[in-house]
Amino acid sequence: MATMIASPQFNAGSRPRWTAVPTLAGAAALFLAALAGAVAPTAAEPPRRVVSTNLCTDQLAMMIARPEQIASLSRLARNAELSDMAEAAQAFPINDGHAEELVPLAPDLVLAGIYTARSTVSILRRLGYRVEEFAPPRSFADIRTDILRMGDLLGRPGRAAALVADFDARLAAARGPLAVGALPVAVIYHVGNRAEGRGTLADDVLAMAGWRNLATELGIENSGTLPLELLVMKHPDAVLVGTAEAEWTTPAQPNHAHPVFEALAGKARLAVMPDRWSLCGSLGVIDAVRRMVDERRRVATSEGMVR
Repeated sequence: MATMIASPQFNAGSRPRWTAVPTLAGAAALFLAALAGAVAPTAAEPPRRVVSTNLCTDQLAMMIARPEQIASLSRLARNAELSDMAEAAQAFPINDGHAEELVPLAPDLVLAGIYTARSTVSILRRLGYRVEEFAPPRSFADIRTDILRMGDLLGRPGRAAALVADFDARLAAARGPLAVGALPVAVIYHVGNRAEGRGTLADDVLAMAGWRNLATELGIENSGTLPLELLVMKHPDAVLVGTAEAEWTTPAQPNHAHPVFEALAGKARLAVMPDRWSLCGSLGVIDAVRRMVDERRRVATSEGMVR
């Protein structure tokens, strides 16, 4: 039931389609610059036309902004497999993250991830647009920081502070009483023998729910390689995978289809967690903690222990 928690950020679109057309570059730049000059934002006022190009900033914006402030969200905001707020996103226009479609929207604030196409970010900044970038959250502390920062950017600090307070209260309720006795061991295992270790949101989720993280105990920092043979030798109590990884068929997937992995899954709990709960550190991460607490109790019951 792993969360693909420390997965890379998801951004709308890929590289801008027009940046490689030399004969039209000058004309396009003049056109965009003219549009940019017509929509110079006023820094003293809260933004009124916010455009998000990243799945994670989509969700932060929807949680904090007034609906009328949002001019557009990334296409992935409506993807129910990836977005914890896909239904709410239906109310907003969408974009594919290309500069030529963003400029006509006359944004006074563009929200992006640090993995958003560099060419798009560079073009927008050259034209005078304000672009604010967010890194993937690596801890609960990062989630709180991102919420408060977004509140400041949108002129909604009170709303953001209230969300943080609600987040902390719901997180404490999801965790429940602190686990006692020996803690079970889990690993979040991705295709390609990748595991989430120290310095990831996944590590925080497991610790909060009363689990030891095998990857962290093996010294893995961030997302690192965990050979299948070593995983089998360590025999964790639970192996967690994301919903997409449970279904993907890719050249990197043999570790999940390997007979040894299947044998291990027959002994340990193999749990699947919706990816949307953990990709961006949205409030859905609370559901991830709650699910892991339930899994810990199931493991304890099956082993005749009380935790």
